[in-house]
Amino acid sequence: MFAPEGPTVRELAVQALSSVEHGYDLLAPKFDRTPFRTPRSVLAPVTRALRGMGPFERGLDLCCGTGAGFGVLAQVCRERPVGVDISAGMLTAGRTAHRSGADLVRGDALALPFGPAFDLVVSFGAFGHFLPRQRPALFAQVHSVLRPGGRFAFPVPAPARPGSRGYWAMLAFDGAMRVRNALWRPPFVMYYRGFRLGDVRSELARAGFDVELRALPELGERSDGSPRCRLLVATKAGPPR
Repeated sequence: MFAPEGPTVRELAVQALSSVEHGYDLLAPKFDRTPFRTPRSVLAPVTRALRGMGPFERGLDLCCGTGAGFGVLAQVCRERPVGVDISAGMLTAGRTAHRSGADLVRGDALALPFGPAFDLVVSFGAFGHFLPRQRPALFAQVHSVLRPGGRFAFPVPAPARPGSRGYWAMLAFDGAMRVRNALWRPPFVMYYRGFRLGDVRSELARAGFDVELRALPELGERSDGSPRCRLLVATKAGPPR
């Protein structure tokens, strides 16, 4: 599951008993050698889909971590990518990896330090760190930093079928996290099963977005012919700048 240079079991245990911010500070030097980093097999189809909607001027990677999404923004945006994350450690690792290819800013996704300066916001794998009650505020923040006509895009995997191995794995993980957070402080928020597409679409609409889904055929189909993964594209009302 992990490369030989990746974190040890002890290091992962220490991270899991920390806050989200401090946990990622600890994991940052080895994060890119874990399966938690968004793989190229996902980034490439997202890039293709966004390229067909662009080009965009300025793009933001929300909760950027070490910058896996910067390659996507570099290909579909005319200006340098911008990334924002709450973990100073992850940003340090991102600056080392990307040198002068991106601008990295430390900030809270629930209080973004930008005005309406972006035409595209992307995010990869970060939504499990937000409780359902926090999502309306998160989406309102994204809406506030987009220019009219700007887009908020992120991949949405199809939910695991009840009874499948993936279903039981996510159920067990979320259950373990709830027990951990009931017994230990500070909490570490990371839940897989709370990000339900119907709820998310409604919340985005209430935040002022028009929402559509686009299949990512490179990631395959399920047995019923439906896509294994879609790109959700939320567009801020108003003509593009």
